[in-house]
Amino acid sequence: MAIWLTKDSKVIVQGITGGEGSKHTKRMLAAGTQVVGGVNPRKAGTKVDFDGTELPVFASVAEAIAATGADVSVIFVPPAFTKAAVVEAIDAEIPLAVVITEGVPVQDSAAFWAYNVAKGEKTRIIGPNCPGIASPGASNAGIIPADITPQGRIGLVSKSGTLTYQLMYELREFGFSTAVGIGGDPIIGTTHIDALKAFQEDPDTDAIVMIGEIGGDAEERAAEFIKANVTKPVVGYIAGFTAPPGKTMGHAGAIISGSAGTADAKKVALEAAGVKVGKTPSETAQLMRDILS
Repeated sequence: MAIWLTKDSKVIVQGITGGEGSKHTKRMLAAGTQVVGGVNPRKAGTKVDFDGTELPVFASVAEAIAATGADVSVIFVPPAFTKAAVVEAIDAEIPLAVVITEGVPVQDSAAFWAYNVAKGEKTRIIGPNCPGIASPGASNAGIIPADITPQGRIGLVSKSGTLTYQLMYELREFGFSTAVGIGGDPIIGTTHIDALKAFQEDPDTDAIVMIGEIGGDAEERAAEFIKANVTKPVVGYIAGFTAPPGKTMGHAGAIISGSAGTADAKKVALEAAGVKVGKTPSETAQLMRDILS
């Protein structure tokens, strides 16, 4: 069991013929992901060979779904074309669109998210600027390395790609049901709360790791949700304890203003909801280790 991505998921890649799309399609295939094709209107009708696995290239997401039954799209297109690619996926009503692209203009993210809402939110969007989603031993959609951890019973939701990998590695003796990298942009499609709700409802997830970072109030809202709705143990980490106020750190959304959005404020909110919060990733992993042991 996993959330949103399973061994039966059929994946297409928008931008399959580009450098990043091609490289990571090869890695997804090696991980056992059912990649069934790609989309590039200029190369429709051709095939791309990945070490003996030939994948067809379609003109549109709708055409790819009709031909293959795809239910997941991983989007590797340049920032200037990302909005159009996501809108195309929404129009095709693909259930899951994973937007890997970094540097998408915030107004474009706002536009395609508003479009998705107007169309009835039939597509779950993960990202943009995210590492994707991985259900170890089942499927991998994005750029999360497939050999960090085995299948297990921890769920992970994270704003940070690198910290996703680190916590997966540090807790590899327990393994993960699903790891979701939601991205660190100011506007993202899937939130901590969405993932927490899904993990709470997943019978094969026993505990949850939540990684946040400075800026905004997403973690405070997640804390309220946990307090009211989550019965499984949650441990957390907030990146940016040493960040100076008023300075953007890494992710576009990671900026603090006054006392709002600080790591300490988020830590206090989470601990008030019963979440154990580590000061470092390793300390966070140990907190989970203590719970599961």
